[in-house]
Amino acid sequence: MQASVLIVIAAFLTSILSGIFGMAGGIVFMGVLTWLLPAALALALHGVIQFASNLWRFLLHRRHVVWPVLVWFAVGSAASLGLFSLIVFAPTKFLVFLGLGLTPILVWLPERWIRLDAAKPLHALGGGFVSNGVSLISGVSGPVSDLLFVNTGLNRHQVVATKAVMQAMGHASKILVYGGLLLSPAAREAIALPATLIAIAASMAGITVGGYILDRISDAQFRTMRRWLVTLVGLTFLVQAALLVL
Repeated sequence: MQASVLIVIAAFLTSILSGIFGMAGGIVFMGVLTWLLPAALALALHGVIQFASNLWRFLLHRRHVVWPVLVWFAVGSAASLGLFSLIVFAPTKFLVFLGLGLTPILVWLPERWIRLDAAKPLHALGGGFVSNGVSLISGVSGPVSDLLFVNTGLNRHQVVATKAVMQAMGHASKILVYGGLLLSPAAREAIALPATLIAIAASMAGITVGGYILDRISDAQFRTMRRWLVTLVGLTFLVQAALLVL
């Protein structure tokens, strides 16, 4: 019961972050689930709730989605899912926390090192492949897919809307790979179906609140705050990963 309450609260609060920045919220929420549940079950539940959350974010900002970018990204994501399905992989808390801690570092890479442009088919294709693979291992891939927007002229609404669809693809992949675990007795014991549905509703509410805040900040504030926020979150999870091996 206590875990269910914490999951619902976390779903709401972290979705506010996702609604504002298009990332960070999913990273924090994945960390909370990994702290409360076995790693594979956390990946599955995160996929279900975050898929709904990103779908809602897409609906709220759908007029800003840059669809041509998503076609090749989807092809890359599908290829990654196909390859991953051939590999026997058992996620662990350490790997998840390590992935959650390392991926935010990508936001600090100097822009001159990165010549990626989501509008270029090969870049979007490769980005989809890598992003989806990282999502299947650590649960999140926001900072990875964010690299595709370094050299594009999209505004904050276009970034948030387009990334909502990108991240929904990654969450759908997690459902396909790990979703069967949600039918296990361990899953029913950890969080009841009504609590999962409430968490989905809470995530949608959080996305709505985040959208209101997004409308009230500038593009400069958006970029600066997002970078420092995901860095702080990443450092927190790196510490958590280190504690697991000490």
